[in-house]
Amino acid sequence: MKKILLVMSSMNIGGVEKSLLSLLSIIPQESYEVTLLLLEKKGEFLAHVPDWVNVQEASWFKELQPIILQPPQKTIKSYLKNKRYSKLISFTYSYCVSKFFDLRHVYYREVFKSVPNHSNEYDVAITYQGPTDIIDYYIANKVSAAKKISWVHFDVSKFAINTKLYTKLYRKYNSIYVVSEEAQQQLLKKIPSTTGKTEVFKNVIQSNVIREMSRAPVQFDEAFNGIQIVTVGRLSKEKGQDLAIKVLARLRREGYCVRWYCIGNGVERMEYEMLIRQYGVMDDFILVGATPNPYPYIEQADIYVQPSRHEGYCLTLAEARCLCKPIVTTDFTGAHEQLVDGYNGWVVNYDENSLYDKVKYLIDHPEERDRLTNNLWKTSMDSYENAHQLFANLV
Repeated sequence: MKKILLVMSSMNIGGVEKSLLSLLSIIPQESYEVTLLLLEKKGEFLAHVPDWVNVQEASWFKELQPIILQPPQKTIKSYLKNKRYSKLISFTYSYCVSKFFDLRHVYYREVFKSVPNHSNEYDVAITYQGPTDIIDYYIANKVSAAKKISWVHFDVSKFAINTKLYTKLYRKYNSIYVVSEEAQQQLLKKIPSTTGKTEVFKNVIQSNVIREMSRAPVQFDEAFNGIQIVTVGRLSKEKGQDLAIKVLARLRREGYCVRWYCIGNGVERMEYEMLIRQYGVMDDFILVGATPNPYPYIEQADIYVQPSRHEGYCLTLAEARCLCKPIVTTDFTGAHEQLVDGYNGWVVNYDENSLYDKVKYLIDHPEERDRLTNNLWKTSMDSYENAHQLFANLV
């Protein structure tokens, strides 16, 4: 039996976490012994991890967390206050070298000095939430495995990742998996040394499970007779809900009877609540909150909108495709790999006018919504796209 280690920060509700659950659901239990190591053993999706998976918490993370999250000056003051002079000298030296010579690995080497090597050996060790500095560094330097894989779920051109650090880290990885063709190209541009190591493995989509879960009862707005628009995603700048609020405000000013339901939670909730009040759409832009099962909301929507600034693949867009909803999405990385613009959905520029025009068009033309839905039904959604190849490559 082959031993696999998967490392994640937590199992909070999110696209990467959801894609991990889908992956776990198709791993042959008789062939693989899976350990899921979490930096923090928490999150709404934790209860959905299969019981045959060995879930562990990284005991070392609690010590590292304040050092990594707080300003280095605060760590230095703490060492000085507690008279830990040797730590003070080594930490200050590594921080200065890292900052002035852009040698981030020197800083992480110091931070991880007290972290023990992982006790077990594995056939495969996977940082599933890549690129994440802490996890990628840990697997590269503290885990013994015959094969090491970093699984990139984001468009690296949109994140301020340290290219020197990752050029060095990726030397210790056998393969870099990327969730879309376009995201792969962006990775190769940013870190050319990954040429020859990267492969595209799209997220596992379980269409039958999504359709079954979409039948669950949900407290939707049954008394509302207008157009219902749904967006799913954590409340964050990259997901673009602020653009959706502005588009809805324009639609309401034009007299359209529309409500926009936003499924998800996140750090920008308070800011979006202020924006909703500012644009006067308190009754029409509904922050539903996070739920492990957003599919009944998507199923009952008239239109699904994905207003993201950037994505790596966008699992929620794939889920809306499964449910054959009329879709308008912004043109982020991977969007054109999921939709044929004008055939089974609309891909628009990330700006208010473009999104407004296309949503308004779909509201005005119900026959166009029917056409998109029918074309989505004709489009193949292979739930296990290249999954067999994936398991063949794992060992």
